Amino acid sequence: MSIKAGATGALFGALLLAGCGGSAGPRPDRDIPSSEFPAAHRPVAPIVSSRWSTEEARDRLKEADHVMDLAGVKRGMTVADIGAGEGYYTIRLAQRVGAKGRVLAEDIIPEVRNKLAERVYREQLDNVSVRLGAPADPKLPERSFDRILMVHMYHEIEAPYEFLWRMRPSLKKGGQVIIVDADRPTANHGTPPALLACELAAVGYRQTEARLLPQPGTYLRAFRAEGPRPEPQNIKACKG
Repeated sequence: MSIKAGATGALFGALLLAGCGGSAGPRPDRDIPSSEFPAAHRPVAPIVSSRWSTEEARDRLKEADHVMDLAGVKRGMTVADIGAGEGYYTIRLAQRVGAKGRVLAEDIIPEVRNKLAERVYREQLDNVSVRLGAPADPKLPERSFDRILMVHMYHEIEAPYEFLWRMRPSLKKGGQVIIVDADRPTANHGTPPALLACELAAVGYRQTEARLLPQPGTYLRAFRAEGPRPEPQNIKACKG
């Protein structure tokens, strides 16, 4: 057999193997169904409002400034505000990152997303984009974010393991996930810190910061993605 004929035969064999399901690298995320991820072993709080408190009350406590300082949000960064609601953090993040930075604000309720988009347009925030996410997938672009903020909403995520797994590729190298929540059961619109750390660790995030906030019973936790992302079927659910 000539070298040319041998190469052609090898190529045909490789194509035949691929066509028969043999193969070539990991599946794209879009091909992995939700059924492969474990369910949360704890209650999931219902979404009751897009407003956690009034903006005036939160500003009196300098809430956003304090959280952004602890999170290390700086000018020029790209930040995602997940569960953005009416935009309390979106607006203040836009001011903090400045004209050379970017903020992506996301919510899963179309009406809330639309109202926020109107506010962003009205306040002429050219460095903010508003989009609709999905309950189990934030649908964020890969390797894009220095920080991903989730403020008083983690306990409302219906499929936390799938959500966190699909979110991981969107972090830049050295990027962090910043979660603010209340220290109480998930059924009561909070997340016990130990449970939060366990759920994120199950998907390959390491906790790097733990702080109490001025609001009673409220905390901030920071996480980085480390090591390979686990296969969905290998994720072990935490007991709430």
